[in-house]
Amino acid sequence: MHKRVKRLIALWIIIFSIVSLAILLFAMFYDEAEIVRKGTIFRAPTNEKIVALTFDDGPSPVWTPKILEALKKAGVKATFFILGEHAQRYPEIIKRIAGDGHEIENHTYDHHVLIYYKMEELEREIKDTEKIIKDITGRTTVYFRPPKAWLTNEEKQKIKAMGYGIILWSLNSKDWVTFDDKYIIRYILRNIRPGDIILFHDSGGVFTSEGGDRRETVATIPRLVEKLKEKGYRFATVAELLKQGKQ
Repeated sequence: MHKRVKRLIALWIIIFSIVSLAILLFAMFYDEAEIVRKGTIFRAPTNEKIVALTFDDGPSPVWTPKILEALKKAGVKATFFILGEHAQRYPEIIKRIAGDGHEIENHTYDHHVLIYYKMEELEREIKDTEKIIKDITGRTTVYFRPPKAWLTNEEKQKIKAMGYGIILWSLNSKDWVTFDDKYIIRYILRNIRPGDIILFHDSGGVFTSEGGDRRETVATIPRLVEKLKEKGYRFATVAELLKQGKQ
């Protein structure tokens, strides 16, 4: 009987390990945003060679300044989807993002998956972050990106009723996996299309909303911008891209 219990425990450990590995590989190589795109904005309807670079989870005192410097050297503007708690912690970086001419939008207060939230909790997450960003920059956020893309249909309706456009993405760099810059650039160049919204991160680890290693992101920016410009692409903030798509 004792041996049987041991075998059962060993079997469950193996099953748990296989399932955990499968989930990790799924997260690394499949873009889960494709499942929940309905009712959101993930690409601009345009034939013009114009795309938007977006950065989630910041600001980071380590990586955001380096990303801002890379963007400045590349001569492009981007959109930063900011966490309220990080904005409170690093208001000077928020001011620098705005001062450099980039767009700042809403990514909740603390990066929890929203499908577990009640409607009043969802509203508080967005409104609290909106106020924090406005207090720092004087600007009101109008676009919202949910952590990990997950939203229910009811939540989508609620967010739109609050006056927000829901922004996902059409290309995911998966930079949080720490793929090297050469891999990220090859992937994007293979799949780029006019109107794409490209997802990067300026903070966040695999299991945390802060920290992480964004050196591959920093390395990617200048080379990716150069290669896309060679292909005739230009860059815009999300707001500019969507305006272009309506023309």
